[in-house]
Amino acid sequence: MSNQEKPVKVRNSIILHLAISAAIVIVVGLIYGIYPSKIMPLVFDFKVESLELKNMLRAIMGLYLGLGIYWVIGIIKPAHWRTATLTNVIFMGGLAFGRTISTLFDGISEQFTTALVLEILLMIWGIQNLKKDKRSISIN
Repeated sequence: MSNQEKPVKVRNSIILHLAISAAIVIVVGLIYGIYPSKIMPLVFDFKVESLELKNMLRAIMGLYLGLGIYWVIGIIKPAHWRTATLTNVIFMGGLAFGRTISTLFDGISEQFTTALVLEILLMIWGIQNLKKDKRSISIN
């Protein structure tokens, strides 16, 4: 592979990683918080009636939207790529850790096993992108 092809291929990998992560997290954030008393019973089979639970779910939505937007910024502005990817790795790793603990203590969730696998894969992909030579990830 020539030197001209490598940066483009690496650039596509890092952009795709953040784009997939941002899309998933933004959609999930909206599911959690846009109208929790109507959506949660449909998606997760539990009622959201208390003000505190609605507040918590909307705070989670805000966290997810904020991180997803920052990952989009990491795509658009190369100066933010490394930090955006690092926050992605920490976020995905944290979710995977929590789901693993839940699996060990609470049992296997059919609904969230796919999420666990995706979080682990996105975390690993982000780590691999961070390990790549800095010169190769110049996306100016």
